[in-house]
Amino acid sequence: MPTSPDPPPPPPSALSPPLGSAKRGLGVRTWLLLDSTGRTQVVEAGKQAIMRRTGLPARDLRMLDPFLSYPSTVLGRERAIVINLEHIKAIITAQEALILNFKDPSVTPFVEQLQLRIQHFHQAIKPQLKETDGEQAFGNEDELKVLPFEFVTLEACLEAACSCLDNEATTLEQEAHPALDKLTSKISTLNLERVRQIKSRLVAITGRVQKVRNELEHLLDDDEDMAEMYLTDKMLQQNIENFLYLL
Repeated sequence: MPTSPDPPPPPPSALSPPLGSAKRGLGVRTWLLLDSTGRTQVVEAGKQAIMRRTGLPARDLRMLDPFLSYPSTVLGRERAIVINLEHIKAIITAQEALILNFKDPSVTPFVEQLQLRIQHFHQAIKPQLKETDGEQAFGNEDELKVLPFEFVTLEACLEAACSCLDNEATTLEQEAHPALDKLTSKISTLNLERVRQIKSRLVAITGRVQKVRNELEHLLDDDEDMAEMYLTDKMLQQNIENFLYLL
């Protein structure tokens, strides 16, 4: 379904520190926030604000620091999932996604695709929300027909990271065959150097692929880690407990 263009991003939200703060700008980063309907908002937030919003400890946020080198990571916590895969640096909760490096041109296609997926998710979940009344809201998990928000977003992140590696590998392959053909027909310093550079790039991309693969295999092999990422279920359980506590 065609969607109307998003309005211009509003000014930084209440996540931003007070304008008069003496420490304004210290540790503050700009994030792109996508809510569960696909709407976007640019927000400026310091580390403490993000920690309060997501429940993440400071050490988890360091994994997303662009000035630090951390291995590929998909980390499930109580209220959020941390994604550090290739060019994707994001935090996912049960109701929103925060993208750190959204201004990077290589991330723009991912953001556009993620927004479309979230919009489709919102349209798919609408009938369920209308059909669900008070008592059914606390059960009927078997009737869930679509993935929860966090898994829709996580899937988009994984696909974007894998597509990035796949595209680079395809480009490298297209360059490698002609270079090898030239070297076969004529051994020269120039042709040898081209093949050497391609080999170096191949070694580098192979290492990146292996890191992503290892992280995904580790995740899939650990049932507890997988269950930890079902944020919607944990949020619903918490809502039930809060509701019963008030009775």
